[in-house]
Amino acid sequence: MDSSVGMKGEDNMGPGYNSSNVKKARLHSTLAALLDDPVLADVPKKPTLSDVDTLISLELGSAMRISVLKLDGTFIDVAVMNSATVKDLKLAVKKKINDMEQSRMGHRHISWKHVWENFCISYHNEKLLDDNSALQDYGIRNNSQVHFVPFVVSRASRKHSRRKKHRFFHGLNKTA
Repeated sequence: MDSSVGMKGEDNMGPGYNSSNVKKARLHSTLAALLDDPVLADVPKKPTLSDVDTLISLELGSAMRISVLKLDGTFIDVAVMNSATVKDLKLAVKKKINDMEQSRMGHRHISWKHVWENFCISYHNEKLLDDNSALQDYGIRNNSQVHFVPFVVSRASRKHSRRKKHRFFHGLNKTA
């Protein structure tokens, strides 16, 4: 009788637990199969609702795909809404690169504050410096190509340039 009680306990917990795991495994395998489909190659491996929404908008024509040339000579494609600002583009670039680095190398931290202090995005030799400006104001449309360029903050903006930041260390090198 003790063994039958044990069986009842396993029957009550076991099938529910196993069916839940089976359902999750089926869902994950179905999602993995869908994401491996070449038609859905532009969907991130772990898509958020906003990623999917942007891709649907891209198909409907209310979003645009922008190709970004990185400093190492490689391209990444990002999708943003037609009404996107420079800040939205920066966020899309940040997310795409973080996702790529995560899938390649595991956990890796990129200091985006450092990136945006030393580099900016440019389109037709015009630096996109105002985060609140619409991309369309710069003439950026679907399938446009932008690229990273080195950027040193000017004195007019009252931020320290790279040279001023390290002036203290230059004085240490001089001999009396």
